[in-house]
Amino acid sequence: MVHTGACIANLLGQGGSRKYHLTCNWLRYFKNDRDRRDLITCGCAAGVAAAFRAPVGGVLFALEEAASWWRSALLWRAFFTTAVVAVVLRTLIEFCRSGKCGLFGQGGLIMFDLSSTVATYSSPDLLAIILLGIIGGIFGGLFNFLLDKILRVYSIINERGAPSKILLTIIVSVITSMCSYGLPWLASCTQCPEDAVEQCPTVGRSGNYKNFQCPPGYYNGMASLFFNTNDDAIRNLFSTGTATEYHMSSLFIFFVAIYCLGLVTYGIAVPSGLFIPVILAGATYGRIVGTLLGSISNLDPGLFALLGAASFLGGTMRMTVSVCVILLELTNDLQMLPLVMLVLLISKTIADNFNKGVYDQIVVMKGLPYMEAHAEPYMRHLVAGDVVSGPLITFSGVEKVGDIVTALRITGHNGFPVVDEPPLTEVPELVGLVIRSHLLVLLKGKMFMKEPVKMSGSFVMERFGAFDFAKAGSGKGLKIEDLYFTDEEMQMYVDLHAIANTSPYTVVETMSLAKAALLFRELGLRHLLVVPKTPYRPPIVGILTRHDFVAEHIHDLFPSLNPHNFHSASMGG
Repeated sequence: MVHTGACIANLLGQGGSRKYHLTCNWLRYFKNDRDRRDLITCGCAAGVAAAFRAPVGGVLFALEEAASWWRSALLWRAFFTTAVVAVVLRTLIEFCRSGKCGLFGQGGLIMFDLSSTVATYSSPDLLAIILLGIIGGIFGGLFNFLLDKILRVYSIINERGAPSKILLTIIVSVITSMCSYGLPWLASCTQCPEDAVEQCPTVGRSGNYKNFQCPPGYYNGMASLFFNTNDDAIRNLFSTGTATEYHMSSLFIFFVAIYCLGLVTYGIAVPSGLFIPVILAGATYGRIVGTLLGSISNLDPGLFALLGAASFLGGTMRMTVSVCVILLELTNDLQMLPLVMLVLLISKTIADNFNKGVYDQIVVMKGLPYMEAHAEPYMRHLVAGDVVSGPLITFSGVEKVGDIVTALRITGHNGFPVVDEPPLTEVPELVGLVIRSHLLVLLKGKMFMKEPVKMSGSFVMERFGAFDFAKAGSGKGLKIEDLYFTDEEMQMYVDLHAIANTSPYTVVETMSLAKAALLFRELGLRHLLVVPKTPYRPPIVGILTRHDFVAEHIHDLFPSLNPHNFHSASMGG
């Protein structure tokens, strides 16, 4: 749902889809980096709000996981988005109550309602909850470690093409089916409780008491977990007043199965997430701990299941605030807030000692140049000029067409500094930065001159509208290969002053790399120009991009400086 929300937002951010005739003129106002980023953040919030029926949790998820930098305007937009989601969802649920939508309308806006339980807790309960947090941190760290290894194997298999992906998916599906059908045979039958609220054994697709192969009047506890939708299985585990409903052996086997199936299922070519398997596994071991500690704790095993789910989410996702609010909105149990907060903080702290959160690990594995919110300690020993990668390609304010075309063809750079040189100015001076997409629009317009003279900006803008330079959609932008120039045109000149950003962010070459990294991330930049400290030198030293702040790049430049051994780094700039 998070991905679906982000995809819809991205489609709106690029002006719709021409292929499917879903375009609107007013959408072109969003064709810029900032608005597209904001839309995708709101899309993520909408996805969480719809999946968990948790509007506030969706806003906090977007803040904690999706947005690199946060503004009050973005907070308001995300809140507005999730409010609309909540209203639409509520309307659809009311419509579905008539039974026209299958299983969709079940449960109302609160999926696992625990508000009827009165949670009173004492000192022994807190000790049990601390233990649960520690277990969640250990299991979460182990889960992320194993998932990292499995995903590396899967990526090798998936790179071989579609047949390998399909075969892997079929194998995992078969294993899942064998576990789901085979394991309940190991469980013994339990007699239906006399005070059961619902029918026992259950008739139909969902319910607490699955008959499986048991005689009439009996149910199979493990089948009640395996042969249900995940939502119903979680509801069963969270249910209170059902301390004797599941055998310890059934819960233990179910936990091991869900833990392992969650590991092998994530990463195959199906749209499956981690949230629900993690909640399910956490709720199972929470219920196990609650049952084992029943003699010293007064809390119901159903509440232990909720806290177990929170501890495992904290151990794997490493999110605190958003998970806390999502769980409260799911269960409607505000009395559990202090305990959920405590268990999340403990599990996250324990798991952070082993490895990073699951999403961070996947970003690293995919090789995406993701920047952390904080500068790494080894960056304090370097300055901006140390990591600038060359050779630097600059353009004159009035540049020959052939030189621009050659530079665009031989490099993949997205930004180029523009420098005015004599005779246009007395000494070389930095005009600003011009980006590839704007250069391509200018070249396509073929406003070339025979002589290198500076033109007025208004003359250029008469030929082009502001929307000509708007950010293109994914894979839709102009490419240098699409443009053709005659030999005569290659010898002509083009004025870059009108399309250059004349106020780019700059730092002096002696600035600490740690400060430059914070500035780069906090302002959401793509290019940071590095200028010389001393006079009588070229007006620009180089450009810092996201790639220049990545640990691997810095390690390649300075092998003696170990990015993973921060505190021993003692290298001067």
